[in-house]
Amino acid sequence: MNTPNLTLADQLWPKSTLNWTRAVLLAVLGSAIVALAAHVSVPMLPVPMTLQTLAVLAIGAAFGSRLGAATLALYAAEGAAGLPVFSPTADGYPGITGPTGGYIIGFILAAGLVGWLAERGWDRSLPKMLLATVLGGAILYVPGLAWLSTFVGGMAKAIEYGLTPFIMGDLVKAAIAAIGFPTLWALLGRK
Repeated sequence: MNTPNLTLADQLWPKSTLNWTRAVLLAVLGSAIVALAAHVSVPMLPVPMTLQTLAVLAIGAAFGSRLGAATLALYAAEGAAGLPVFSPTADGYPGITGPTGGYIIGFILAAGLVGWLAERGWDRSLPKMLLATVLGGAILYVPGLAWLSTFVGGMAKAIEYGLTPFIMGDLVKAAIAAIGFPTLWALLGRK
């Protein structure tokens, strides 16, 4: 069995006797980063993209599986409570119960998966990190498309509206995270 490695958060803010406080502060900071990223729109064809998925993948890689998933669960709870954390078209409770709700649940899965792979050192290698972020981006579509299909009349329409237009943007975001993490680890190794 692979032993978990330190995550980027562990390296930058080592665990101590204040682990619970550290985890809460990191989760709040991480959910705020995802919320900010959800409100950044980047012009792209065929649809503009937000940086939300990039933030989800990065939080998972930086925090690890448990804290990454918990951070995205906090983010989902904040949105369900009515805080304006989701992308502008999905704000508030309807974001959870509306057509995009499955994607928000998928964020938790994506952060958990990418975090689990990062704990095994995948965030230190460009090819492995690219695979980790592509897998993370793909797994969030499982609940996303399943939930969306109930609103648009089936899986074929869900794929047409909720996957196909976003593939290019998601690959770009996966590549950014895949380049960023091994680079950060290399820089930290030189300290």
